[in-house]
Amino acid sequence: MFYDQAKVFVKGGDGGNGCVAFRREKYVPEGGPSGGDGGAGGDVVFRVDPGLRTLVDFRYQRHFKAGRGQHGMGKNMHGKSGADLVVRVPPGTVVRDTSNGALIADLTREGQQVVVARGGRGGRGNARFATAFNKAPRMAEKGEPGEERQLELELKLLADVGLVGFPNAGKSTLISRLSAARPKIADYPFTTVTPNLGVVRLEQGQSFVMADIPGLIEGAHAGAGLGHQFLRHTGRTRLLLHVVDAAGTEGRDPVADFRIINRELSLYDPELARRPQVVAANKMDLPGAADNLPRLRDALDGRYELFPVSALSGEGLEALVFHLARRLAELPPPEPAGEEHERLVSVREEPRFTISRQEGVFVVRGREIERHVAMTDLDNDEAVERLQRIISLSGLEDALRAAGIREGDTVRIRDFEFEYVDSL
Repeated sequence: MFYDQAKVFVKGGDGGNGCVAFRREKYVPEGGPSGGDGGAGGDVVFRVDPGLRTLVDFRYQRHFKAGRGQHGMGKNMHGKSGADLVVRVPPGTVVRDTSNGALIADLTREGQQVVVARGGRGGRGNARFATAFNKAPRMAEKGEPGEERQLELELKLLADVGLVGFPNAGKSTLISRLSAARPKIADYPFTTVTPNLGVVRLEQGQSFVMADIPGLIEGAHAGAGLGHQFLRHTGRTRLLLHVVDAAGTEGRDPVADFRIINRELSLYDPELARRPQVVAANKMDLPGAADNLPRLRDALDGRYELFPVSALSGEGLEALVFHLARRLAELPPPEPAGEEHERLVSVREEPRFTISRQEGVFVVRGREIERHVAMTDLDNDEAVERLQRIISLSGLEDALRAAGIREGDTVRIRDFEFEYVDSL
């Protein structure tokens, strides 16, 4: 089965906790704090593997979590960082965040990779908090939770030439004659229900990749038939080969078929209508094809090159292949996805925190304040006092008063709830 869409959950590794420890050695009085830092959590990385062709692996595994960092230890020993989790994806994979639809990466090149969930940083040990006023701190930070998100993966096949046309136009037979691909071929509509890739080799050592896109029908742009599932694969191709049943088998009209498919391409994506296109009038070995050929040529009106062929007998295929190779040589190569396109970073300045009220609870959201709460050991009085100072200096306490909070009200930050006590 061909899988070209998947939804997965990814989570970076949590950072290790910092350690609270003191030097306890003979002849070293008041040795001072010696708690080490926790290790950083590992990242979840997507990397292109050209050996993969579908997203079928994500059908059986949908959750990916990187290794967490090791906790800090005494004697100022820092914890080991967690291992990165490298997930292999096929070339042509587009990664989006399901929460907002933002494009994270468009992975096309062999070895190209992107971090999709970053690990949390390790918590600092008590040795980091020693000051001239507090030489023996008894607090340390907890590790920062790793980034987590839901992702949508979409595969768009990478090919130089894409075959489009109605079902039973002969696309599968054509690609089987021109390449080593062996798609299913039968005399009924929608024989091909999965895209097929084939490498077409020329005598001069040249080659190009051809994709057999499953048959389209009228209304494909709106999802009719297999439209929405496979129209996306035409977006990567540099040249379209429009295969038309010139014999008009099954009572079809080749001219009408040609116009319907082009209209569907245009309605799905106007850019596809402007894509260079070559027309192959197939099934010239059948009765009626020679009579329909002049009508089809007049309908094209010189806008597209027309090649009468027979995928079954091989008639006209050599001329078609060499013409496709010449056209590809004239077309610009596909733009490589540069590093700047691998991860889109928003430059919009976000507020440090937001306050909303839900069922009488004041809910505070904000990456910075949530991180501070998550990394605070709430069972340690010294750590809680530090968190209170951070909240006061950040302006959150003033903002809560402005929002109408009163003594005894509940404040929720992440999964933690506090009873508000006015410091004034």
